[in-house]
Amino acid sequence: MDAQSFREFGKAAIDYLADYLENVRDKQVLPNVEPGYMRKLLPEEAPEEPEDWREVLKDMDRAIMPGLTHWHSPHFHAFYPTANSYPGIVGEMMSAGLGTIGFTWMSSPASTELEVITLDWLGKMIGLPPQFLSCSPGYGGGVLQGSASEATLLCLLVARERYVQRLHEKNPSLTEQELRATKAKLVAYASDQSNSSVEKAGILGSVPMRLIPADEKFQMSGSNLRAAIEADLKEGLVPCIVISTLGTTPTCANDPLREIAAVCSEFGIWHHVDAAYSGAALICPEYRYICEGIELADSFNFNPHKWMLVNFDCSALWVKDSRELVAAMSVDRAYLVHTQQDAGMPDYRNWQIPLGRRFRALKLWFVLRIYGVKKLQEYIRAQCKLATDFEMLLRGDDRFEIFTPAHMGLVTFRLKVKHMQNFNRLS
Repeated sequence: MDAQSFREFGKAAIDYLADYLENVRDKQVLPNVEPGYMRKLLPEEAPEEPEDWREVLKDMDRAIMPGLTHWHSPHFHAFYPTANSYPGIVGEMMSAGLGTIGFTWMSSPASTELEVITLDWLGKMIGLPPQFLSCSPGYGGGVLQGSASEATLLCLLVARERYVQRLHEKNPSLTEQELRATKAKLVAYASDQSNSSVEKAGILGSVPMRLIPADEKFQMSGSNLRAAIEADLKEGLVPCIVISTLGTTPTCANDPLREIAAVCSEFGIWHHVDAAYSGAALICPEYRYICEGIELADSFNFNPHKWMLVNFDCSALWVKDSRELVAAMSVDRAYLVHTQQDAGMPDYRNWQIPLGRRFRALKLWFVLRIYGVKKLQEYIRAQCKLATDFEMLLRGDDRFEIFTPAHMGLVTFRLKVKHMQNFNRLS
């Protein structure tokens, strides 16, 4: 494909996407297909000869569109929100077209420096304390991950390695076998209302995840956390990390950060805050009460790709001390060394699990510039108002009862038992 064909194909693809997004509300959200449907529509082998891009676009309608779940339909209410916007799409295109792999500053200076600047912008927008920002004195800073799942796993691994390294520094005579034995005793903690990815991080990191029963507000209380930690200490186990949640998946509950931070500080435990959904609301000052005590945490993460008009994947993680990441994640080879390593810019390969990384900051940068803070605030506030309006409608309908009142953009409700029989008959 030459440049001219690319121009034609690209323009046709843009038109295709614009038409799709303009008309997505008219499509049935869930597809009427059975598993394996596509094998009947596509050849068993890849084409031997080049095909015209027009034929490929035709197959988008014939084979792909019938099997799509339309996440961006206004009629889609499953799982969790996923963001999208025209600026984000263009930013994604730019990232793909430029094709940089910015694992070190030298491998792509612009991608590293734009990410540093954009994460500082975003951190200031949501009111993060200065110690989390690259532009402030100290070792704080932000980095884009693929998802909150990756951010949680990364922080768990870093907390695990931090404990082992500190133990070795205090006891240099410990053998590798003794250190491995200690590592096997590490335990992590989170609310039983936390996302499934939190428990999965414990599995992948070989650190058992103790799920603390939530209280009547669906929060992980400091007292319940303390009791679990003290019980584990009596059993000879080693508390390693606590993951608090702002905006739980079931009810959008917020763990009390200051209360939990006090427990973490007392026992010397890493405190990570997973605000995957609710974090976007922090751009509105009236919602920042939910993160009181965030200055005491070690790391904080939220997903602009959930509620801030940036398309997946784009998960923002900030840490107070990036040296902890580098110490746990750094593996040096001659081909990774460059002359500017100590010039003040991060090599993001040491701030993440994979080596390679895309230029994700572009789409975030495009969205922040083309919408601006005020328009993004208006968007979040409008979504929250829709939730309160919906709650009012539910309260006016005697078939339903409110399980938890509107919080952020979520209302949890249920059908009253006496109406369940009619509902089952209709469905």
